[in-house]
Amino acid sequence: MFAGAMTALITPFRDGQVDFETLDELIEFQIEGGIDGIVPVGTTGECPTLSHDEHKKVIERVVKTVAGQVPVIAGAGSNSTAEAIELTAFAKKVGADATLQVDPYYNKPTQEGFYQHFKAIAEEVDLPIILYDIPGRCGAGMTVDTIVRLAEIENIVGIKDATGQMDHVSEIATRCNMTILSGDDSMTLPIAAVGGKGVISVVANIAPADVKALTDAILEGDFTSALKWHKKLFALSRGMLSLASNPIPVKAAMAMLNLSDEEMRLPLVPMEESKKALLRKTLQEYGLLK
Repeated sequence: MFAGAMTALITPFRDGQVDFETLDELIEFQIEGGIDGIVPVGTTGECPTLSHDEHKKVIERVVKTVAGQVPVIAGAGSNSTAEAIELTAFAKKVGADATLQVDPYYNKPTQEGFYQHFKAIAEEVDLPIILYDIPGRCGAGMTVDTIVRLAEIENIVGIKDATGQMDHVSEIATRCNMTILSGDDSMTLPIAAVGGKGVISVVANIAPADVKALTDAILEGDFTSALKWHKKLFALSRGMLSLASNPIPVKAAMAMLNLSDEEMRLPLVPMEESKKALLRKTLQEYGLLK
């Protein structure tokens, strides 16, 4: 159920408010592109600057608009276990299919703290959980031992890996049956080579059909075709996401493609004009922009 190409959806803003009309349009664009799942209010969705009320409204709106066409994996993580439980319970209440639970950030828990945090969420709310291990954003990450322990909990079903460490991913694949998803677009094929089953993708915001073609080839075992798609998407992934912190580049790209406004909330600011010129060139070379 949680394999293939899933989009880490942006949260569009207009005049400081969540632009729900554009959000609906973006969801339709994703579904028309054949995407396998929608992941709202994660890092790409600027969850740190959404109020709790806005966070919940975005989850509810996405679930309503998707209307069961594809799974919705709602971002519901927090560095407060109680808050993560509250968001997870809400996601279940409004019909999300699963939640994405990021490593608790800033407070840097021990490995036992990571385990108890995710265990508490899983036990409190009966909804599938995909862990999100991204030490570069959170200041700390999980060891494979901790992940293997968590895999024994029935409703912890997968992990989005953004460690960039292939040995780490290989060991997870070797030691447990948890579904592994790439957390970096450029790592989707490398991770698949050691057992990964797809990606939660930023680039899919602008090229859902192509990301879907890559993961379809992977899941079909056609690694010759997968390599061709990897090489095509790699230039876009690196050319876009290396310019600034996510979601600054993808929002700039979506504005260029008339998919949404570029607007973000502080402390994120729009990309510099010199970098926008590089981004425009990347989109043109890919064929998304004339």
